[in-house]
Amino acid sequence: MRTHLSLAGISQLVEGTLKNPAELLGPHRIVQQDREAVSVRAFLPRSKQVWLVDERHQCVRPMRRVHPSGFYEAICPVESTSHYRFRIAQENGDITEMHDPYNVKPLLTDFDLYLFGEGRNWRLYEKLGAHPRVVDGVPGVNFAVWAPNAESVQVIGDFNQWNGTQHPMRKHIPSGVWELFIPRAKIGEKYKFRVRRVGGQTVDKSDPFGFYSELPPRTASVVADLDTYTWNDAEWMESRPARDAFSQPISIYEVHLGSWKRDPEGHHGWMNYRKAAHELVDYCKQMGFTHIELLPISEHPFTGSWGYQTVGYYAVTSRYGTPQDFMYFVDYCHQNGIGVIIDWVPAHFPKDDHGLRQFDGTALYEHADPRQGEHPDWGTMIFNYGRNEVRNFLVANALFWLDKYHIDGLRVDAVASMLYLDYSRQDGQWIPNAYGGRENLEAIHMLREFNEQAHGQFPGIMTVAEESTAWPGVSRPTYTGGLGFSMKWNMGWMNDTLRYMRHEPIHRKYHHDELTFSLIYAFTENFVLPFSHDEVVHGKGSLISQMAGDLWQKFANLRLLYSYMWTHPGKKLLFMGCEIAQWHEWDYDSQIQWELLDWDTHRGVQKVVADLNALIGREPALHEVDFEGEGFEWVDCLNREDSVLVYLRKARDPEDFVVVACNFTPVVRHGYRIGVPRPGKYREIFNSDLSLYGGSNVGNFAGCEATLAPHHGRPASMPVDLPPLATIVLKPE
Repeated sequence: MRTHLSLAGISQLVEGTLKNPAELLGPHRIVQQDREAVSVRAFLPRSKQVWLVDERHQCVRPMRRVHPSGFYEAICPVESTSHYRFRIAQENGDITEMHDPYNVKPLLTDFDLYLFGEGRNWRLYEKLGAHPRVVDGVPGVNFAVWAPNAESVQVIGDFNQWNGTQHPMRKHIPSGVWELFIPRAKIGEKYKFRVRRVGGQTVDKSDPFGFYSELPPRTASVVADLDTYTWNDAEWMESRPARDAFSQPISIYEVHLGSWKRDPEGHHGWMNYRKAAHELVDYCKQMGFTHIELLPISEHPFTGSWGYQTVGYYAVTSRYGTPQDFMYFVDYCHQNGIGVIIDWVPAHFPKDDHGLRQFDGTALYEHADPRQGEHPDWGTMIFNYGRNEVRNFLVANALFWLDKYHIDGLRVDAVASMLYLDYSRQDGQWIPNAYGGRENLEAIHMLREFNEQAHGQFPGIMTVAEESTAWPGVSRPTYTGGLGFSMKWNMGWMNDTLRYMRHEPIHRKYHHDELTFSLIYAFTENFVLPFSHDEVVHGKGSLISQMAGDLWQKFANLRLLYSYMWTHPGKKLLFMGCEIAQWHEWDYDSQIQWELLDWDTHRGVQKVVADLNALIGREPALHEVDFEGEGFEWVDCLNREDSVLVYLRKARDPEDFVVVACNFTPVVRHGYRIGVPRPGKYREIFNSDLSLYGGSNVGNFAGCEATLAPHHGRPASMPVDLPPLATIVLKPE
């Protein structure tokens, strides 16, 4: 028990350097005149007089001004201090009342803090940040932030006129988490943490665990309650764990919400999440896409980063609405049978002063050494994955999106930059691992832990890696030594195929291997075939502009490219605008060129994509066995002279197969003989050269008859007409 106050402690409190204000403030048991009593203390600058109002005993006690700065004390009987409030006479004459923030039991338990220190508090977002809470019938907000090396931390916000002197936070030692319950603080009020660094400098920081933020360029966090939305997707969520994504048709529409379609009534032309939900869902159902993948929707200060330079990892960006608006977006997608994937960026974060960098005056979330902590390409900071609390911050963040927002998948950006310590660095610019190697062992551990927890806690979700190297086992289970992702983007296929399609058809025979090489490694990982936003920015031009030939050939080549992609093993991803053959390179500040759909050629490409989505949806041979060699078989991969590929796609049932033939030249090949597994009638179930797509309408509309004439090493064969720059798909009757 304390018998007296420490003047040194009061001075430190006034100066903002007291490590733990709860040591002085609030109720404290003391002994006075050999009797037990309670000393209630308050620090209330800019007040003239303060009274302690005993609610239970309905009495009012004046508090003694102990220090001229506004430090008060009242000595009370023990039984009178369980429920009390302060009545404050301000210097301007106003009389206000408030409950004592330091008379509240902390929300964080010792076990919470122990798990955080171990890096295993998977529901950390339920305790850190700002959480509406009712204590003894008094509503308020509980604030908590990790800043172990700060001299002090104050909560500043609308509720205290951005003057934090009355709300210094209490520190949990040794965890370094600061916590404070502020009575009467409300949902919707803005706030920040004022962090005093060693040496006395203060900086105002946004909440790393904040659920919502002001509209950029403003940077304050906003108190939000994520538990008020009523979900209506129970059927989707209950059936999701039983779905096998590997054997399902998956076609992903990649979307940047701010530029898919503009809204003249929206701020900066941005469409609200709710309006976007209806328009996007209608469009995806029309087009046959199974999933929407959103470029990062976590809060980011610079719109031109497209979300890939995140500051608010737990905050849905306010550009398009509130957290509840985004919940509605996901909910509506689920009610209409469409999954939602979001891009997640645990590789790096920007240097903005209000963000994570030098959060408590030290390299807290990042490495101190720039050879480990700074990304040379992007001018951003790299997370210190070896620190338990940082790893916990990231893994809990992934689980947060799956939990609170019912997200169906996370596509992890820039995985290659996380795996290698020498990524994009010259000799001498990186530090080897403990074994002298270039592998980032701490990042590998974090990625494996993320995948284990995500799949273990939320069965049925997908995790997808954007990983561009030959790192083995990216999409293999962690118990076999893999990283644990569900799938991996096939960047090699994307680069090789686009390079091939840029060649003039007369030269393609010299580059035939660029097409066939992908099947050498196609089943080493669970691949997604991506034509993403990265392929239509930074001077690359749109996909249609990258195609070789004259205007007719460009459209034919694009239809051929999509047809080859949709019939190649792997799940599919296409960036918005590519499905209508947009001419402009993607611009995040303007919408897709929807006006191009006034032209038959652009409508034709859109129709091809919709029909391809329908085709893989109804043909098990085109989706059931995407990740195993049993689902694919070459018929002819050697005809480089004619630039023709022929292959089979097969379902689990060996009798269920289709024959795919691709002609990568503008030469019509009549009577082209193809070897097939069995004789009989084959009907043409898809042809990218149809006139309704803008093609020349060469095809096999009456079907083809296969006879017992061996060819291509098969017992039967049939002559087919190969349209120019086109793909046909044939199925035995």
